[in-house]
Amino acid sequence: MMVKKLTAILLCTIAAGNMFIACSSKDEGNSEKNSETTAALTTESTEKATSTDEHLEIEKAVEAQSGDAYLAIADGQWYVQYWGTDSDLLTYDAGVVPIKKNGKYTVSVNGATNGMLYDITESVDGEYTPSGCSFMAVIVKDGNQLYPDMSIDVTSIRVNGKEIERTAHNYTTSDDDIEMRANIYNEWTDTLPEDAHDADGAVTDSESYSARIIDKDKIGSWTKIEVDFIVSGIGGDSEDSEDSEE
Repeated sequence: MMVKKLTAILLCTIAAGNMFIACSSKDEGNSEKNSETTAALTTESTEKATSTDEHLEIEKAVEAQSGDAYLAIADGQWYVQYWGTDSDLLTYDAGVVPIKKNGKYTVSVNGATNGMLYDITESVDGEYTPSGCSFMAVIVKDGNQLYPDMSIDVTSIRVNGKEIERTAHNYTTSDDDIEMRANIYNEWTDTLPEDAHDADGAVTDSESYSARIIDKDKIGSWTKIEVDFIVSGIGGDSEDSEDSEE
């Protein structure tokens, strides 16, 4: 009787051991499969992230500093804009230039950057093209405080590389006694301000000078707008060669 009990116990022990070995092998197999799956997903995620980061190639956001000239602009829908800050849709690759002496300068905005497209469509492969114009002016940040006798005389306006006609002369003014500006299209100003002036002095001829020196209906869709201008009245040596935007 005792022998039978010992034999039964021995058989049960062997069976339990076999079951433990089988379960351990199964768990190890599952663990290996889970590890392989996790590694594969991690690799795929990393590859996608790396691919996306490389594909973005966002241009530099440009913010105007004190004394810098920039092209302030709003498209026909007041949606795509640039006011010299790094939070504007047109901040990427904006042509901003420091004004330090009399001379020729150029400012610009780029309406076809990856940064702008990504901000609007959440993809650099998205499609959006600015069109029209609600406002445009050359502005020198802190210009009135830095150079109270400054004059900004616009000489050329190019849309997508093509010069557009100017219908009047611009004048220089300061709306807030801080900045200095030359309006190119400002629909809220119908009369000459008291401080309106150009390189020759005070401007009083409202027939020849205007805050709207272009026909906004001629602008249409655009990706690049550039404005050339001459600065005078700030002292220093004259800049003979045209300054390129930064």
